[in-house]
Amino acid sequence: MPELPEVEALTAYLSERLTGRVIARVQPVAISALKTYDPPVTALEGRTVGPVVRHGKFLDVAAGDLHLVHLARAGWLRWKESLPAEPPRPGGRNPLALRVRLDGPDGDGFDLTEAGTRKGLAVYVVRDPAEVPGVARLGPDPLDPGFTPERFAELLHGEKRRIKGVLRDQGVLAGVGNAYSDEVLHAARMSPYKLASSLSEEETAHLYEALGSTLRDAVERSRGLAAGELKAEKKLGLRVHGRTGRPCPVCGDTVREVSLADSSFQYCPTCQTGGRLLADRRLSRLLK
Repeated sequence: MPELPEVEALTAYLSERLTGRVIARVQPVAISALKTYDPPVTALEGRTVGPVVRHGKFLDVAAGDLHLVHLARAGWLRWKESLPAEPPRPGGRNPLALRVRLDGPDGDGFDLTEAGTRKGLAVYVVRDPAEVPGVARLGPDPLDPGFTPERFAELLHGEKRRIKGVLRDQGVLAGVGNAYSDEVLHAARMSPYKLASSLSEEETAHLYEALGSTLRDAVERSRGLAAGELKAEKKLGLRVHGRTGRPCPVCGDTVREVSLADSSFQYCPTCQTGGRLLADRRLSRLLK
């Protein structure tokens, strides 16, 4: 799933191509992706695109007094310099969920696509982004200048959950998901199973620094890339996430995986857990 760095880079990419352009046509293909019906998606037609901004993992394309808000769990936005003239056809294995065509002779625009059978793509047309439930519940953005070490410490105070789950909770921090929480914890040399409330002041400060530097570095790597290149760049930049069985680039130990009910995460035993292997859903405790 795209996370904060990829959506931040995509926001910049689209801002250059959409701002000031007029939306000629919006063609929904997968009705299940539409989460709002009033106003309809066709209400965007004829409107001039304003700012393109990010709310956590959500992309927000403003058009007049309306907003097209998009969240992709297994999909992506694909920019097209020239869209096909024929209308898209729904059904079958077509990954296309929504097509937005811009006014002009080139027929350019973008497709929202989603691969796989587990459909999680969500498209909203709203008058205020806060009408989107996922946006309304977002916690502070880690890249916001007002996100201070003191604010971060406040968020962790009294948290009885494992730090991995806290970092992924969009109501606590906006934009950090499974991949970058793995990367942040690896950079901080911290166990994913450590209780958030047990962190010392020094550990909290170190985690804050790792959070900011990991996300900023990922954004910088993605800056200027085309939309279609962002996912590949994300994978290339990861140190532990998705690298089960491969050597840790820091210490050379084997990257390990913990399997959960609906996801998995990766970590380095030497860097993060003092050499201990963490229990997954099939075990009830740390393996000694």
